[in-house]
Amino acid sequence: MSEEWILRVTCPDATGVVHAVTGALAGLGANITESQQFSSPDSHQFFLRVHFTTPAPVSEADLETALAEAAARFSMTLGLQPAQKRTRTLVLVSKAAHCLNTLLFQQSAGQLPIDIVAVAGNHDALRPLAEFHGHDFHHIPITPETKETAEAQLRRLVTDLDVELIVLARYMQILSPDLCAALEGRVINIHHSFLPSFKGAKPYHQAHARGVKIIGATAHYVTPDLDEGPIIEQDVARVDHNRNIADFVARGQDVEAAVLARAVRWHAEGRVLMDGHRTVVFD
Repeated sequence: MSEEWILRVTCPDATGVVHAVTGALAGLGANITESQQFSSPDSHQFFLRVHFTTPAPVSEADLETALAEAAARFSMTLGLQPAQKRTRTLVLVSKAAHCLNTLLFQQSAGQLPIDIVAVAGNHDALRPLAEFHGHDFHHIPITPETKETAEAQLRRLVTDLDVELIVLARYMQILSPDLCAALEGRVINIHHSFLPSFKGAKPYHQAHARGVKIIGATAHYVTPDLDEGPIIEQDVARVDHNRNIADFVARGQDVEAAVLARAVRWHAEGRVLMDGHRTVVFD
């Protein structure tokens, strides 16, 4: 009755870190099936992700005990999760359906290691899509006068549903700095890569008018600094003068949905480690 685990390690770069970790795991009889590492020349931090199996069931506390000496010696920050763990996820939406539709489909197809525990939106437009896939929809309307009350309702939803990850799937509301700080590292957003060149409404229309040749999208963690959180994933698609505005929007939405889904999957699989304001992604 073997068990599979994922271990993430962040620590100051030093000689012997990998040896210490693998030695501790070997002491448990563990078998390493995947290992990725990175030494940052900029921050002088070392990052390690190890996927391993144990010959018999073992608790997280037992693993932490086995790694305690190495963790103390190298000032490690450790992250442990069962490999089969599914991240409890709340998806926030407005009116655009493309990102939500991709997340719902990939989760139902077993392509995303998440459990979507609910969908919430400041508009009710996507309720039928969420309920078609068997998920509860919570309508939380927001106006400037009700924003504080709405965020309090959202906080209660996060607590009541034991939410581990929030995905802003084209959610057209700005989270308050207090809420961003409270949920640091647990909120992923998607936006078009035109920021800051094409701010505001209809970015694809602006891009078309300027004759751009590449459109794309960026998935990042949400911080109090609007659209400046650590980037997880980006991608682009080429366009040219033959493309009309509808083509721009369609191509852009395809990229947005794909980029967001990859970022969510990598986060849920423990493949994203923080390096200051940047991320290390073991894909």
